Amino acid sequence: MFNKCSLMVAKAKEEIEQEIVDKEEEKERYLAERAPPLQTGGMSFAELQELCQELHAKVDVVDEERYDIEAKVMHNTREIKDLNIKVLDLRGKFKRPNLRRVRVSADAILRSLLGSKHKVSMDLRTNLKSVKKEDTEKEKTVEVSDWRKNVEAMSGMEGRKKMFDAAKGPAP
Repeated sequence: MFNKCSLMVAKAKEEIEQEIVDKEEEKERYLAERAPPLQTGGMSFAELQELCQELHAKVDVVDEERYDIEAKVMHNTREIKDLNIKVLDLRGKFKRPNLRRVRVSADAILRSLLGSKHKVSMDLRTNLKSVKKEDTEKEKTVEVSDWRKNVEAMSGMEGRKKMFDAAKGPAP
């Protein structure tokens, strides 16, 4: 496997070097086509000045084109970023994975947490408190009496003393 990887790396290195050579050749060909070598020999001073003015005009035109292209590229990259954000928003809104219910017993959870060596069984139903129905029924049946009699009995100092004694507990 190591041998295959080194062969792949060597092949990729050769391809990268070939691409670099190809780019250089294309650059030289493009420059030879677009900017032929200048022949200034035998030109007068006025002709050289005119040639310089023409070259400056061409440079200005190329700079304007470059600026326009850069502006278009910036606009397009901004638009691409906005569209990517919109796509991510839409994907988040509408694409939801289908979730399935998985039933796992408490014993299986404990086995996965503690490992298979530990034998722990956990029956949750046995650990629940049992509530007797009799206790709840007794709490519901509270003696209902006439509240007016109770108010008359508890009024005055005697009633307050009874309440105090009742809160304290049985008298000795």
